[in-house]
Amino acid sequence: MRSSTLLNWTLASSLLSFGAVAESDVSSPFSLDRENEHQTWGVSAQFRVASTPYDLDQSGSSTTSFIPLLHFENDYFFVDGLDAGYKAYEQGQWTFNAISRLRFIDLPEDLQHEYGSARMDLGGALGYQLTDATIAELELLSDSDGALHGNWRISTEYTGEDWWVKPSVTLRYKSAEFNSQYYAVEDLTGERIGAGIDATVGVEGRYHLVSNLYLLGSTSLTVLDDNAYSSRAVDSNTQGEVYLGFGFFNEPKKTKRSDVKAKPYVRIAHGWGTISNMGDILLRWDVEKDEYNNQMTSVFYGHPLSDTLFGLPLELYFTPGIGHHWSSEVQGHSTEYIAAVKAYYTFQWPFQWRFGLAQGLSWVDRTTYLEYQDMIVNKDDYTTASRLLNYLDFSFDFNLGDAFNNSNWNDIWLGYTLHHRSAIFETAAQYGRMKGGSNYNMVYLQFDF
Repeated sequence: MRSSTLLNWTLASSLLSFGAVAESDVSSPFSLDRENEHQTWGVSAQFRVASTPYDLDQSGSSTTSFIPLLHFENDYFFVDGLDAGYKAYEQGQWTFNAISRLRFIDLPEDLQHEYGSARMDLGGALGYQLTDATIAELELLSDSDGALHGNWRISTEYTGEDWWVKPSVTLRYKSAEFNSQYYAVEDLTGERIGAGIDATVGVEGRYHLVSNLYLLGSTSLTVLDDNAYSSRAVDSNTQGEVYLGFGFFNEPKKTKRSDVKAKPYVRIAHGWGTISNMGDILLRWDVEKDEYNNQMTSVFYGHPLSDTLFGLPLELYFTPGIGHHWSSEVQGHSTEYIAAVKAYYTFQWPFQWRFGLAQGLSWVDRTTYLEYQDMIVNKDDYTTASRLLNYLDFSFDFNLGDAFNNSNWNDIWLGYTLHHRSAIFETAAQYGRMKGGSNYNMVYLQFDF
């Protein structure tokens, strides 16, 4: 596989969907006309276990990964776990979506960093609604090297008061280039094989435990084609996977934006890099300055989702953002793309203060100096840094209008945020099976509107 950094087609391609508009009477996916727009949202964490069909003189017949996931859908675009995209067309029973999808490469874990652990594919999905519960889909996808594969899938949904189950059957066509790259492992073995069709049966489900808390799970079994199975790298003609985890989602009957009182916002921040880790910063304010004074500026949009979580007064937002890493004597400039879900808790003391926490994904188009030092220079096990990483945001701010008794500033907040990227300690294949990251201490102004 080319690289474990997920290359250039990762989160940035998914974020393009934020500007797309489906066929609708409303002109913008972020329209403030809240009466008719429906949306679903969620944050989940799942543990994935997959068998590895390869025989490459490496130990281990399975691979595991911890996967934080985002879920958001309205009338125009969606982020659903490993998939993201925009709804380009909907007419009658037909739909067409432009999609990106994170695909795991289940090599033995000892090889994943060097030869690849996951890739982001781009393409389109044509759907036909057979019944209210059953849909047939035809997809065509490509990785960043142009290796094509296509899926034909039929799935149906069964629902109860507290549960939802979706079984599916998928036939996947894999081009010769795709089969050679991901099953013959051409970069390692030098072997090229022909195209093939494999078959997958699977089921996914969700069970409502209490309030916003759900139990999530899925499993599937794939039967490989003869060309893949006959390659020197593969010693099994089947491959299975299991996901299990939990998530926080909106309650099913509360999906209209008209129910949400929280206001959209724009946040502008500027910050300075530090070589201190997150624990030292947040628990002890032990901040060691970056000697090269690397800095970044970011802009975030906050799209309101809910005023409560578990009945508590926690405002929730879907928040895409973009960051600019300024050039310095040790790095060129680079751009960072972020998508996250953020929660705010507001309290009075003696004026309004807020704590905030965000969880999401972040992709940078060029590895920054701080991350290169932390992932490569300070460690012996890695040769490349992952540009797709987990994103966390810890913030603390106060309302300027309330603090200075000026009603003209009631929609302005001044605060501090920790901008954190990390690979989650080698537990996440999607982040290159490595550890390390970066931290920036930032100040910001946030404008509600």
